[in-house]
Amino acid sequence: MRDHASQLQRIGKLMKTATFPSLRVDAALRQAAEEVLLEGETLSSFVEQSVRANIERRQWQDEFVARGLASRDKARRTGLYVSSATVLKGLASRLTKAKSK
Repeated sequence: MRDHASQLQRIGKLMKTATFPSLRVDAALRQAAEEVLLEGETLSSFVEQSVRANIERRQWQDEFVARGLASRDKARRTGLYVSSATVLKGLASRLTKAKSK
């Protein structure tokens, strides 16, 4: 599995800087964004961080779907399936362990 944060940092260091196109938003959205800025944070840095986070989230989603499809294909090839009851039992066990920590 790839480390997306490191990948984004490497890309940022290797590439020259660029700009995003101007973005028109509702005044209320801009105000809401400005209201949640941390001390010393700029709107530009907030937007950049948001874009990076969404890129990473989508990459993880793509990998999750790819793993699911690969698992489905393997099950079809081998004929070996896991019942939903078994999966739910395993998840319940993991949840119980996590709560006890």
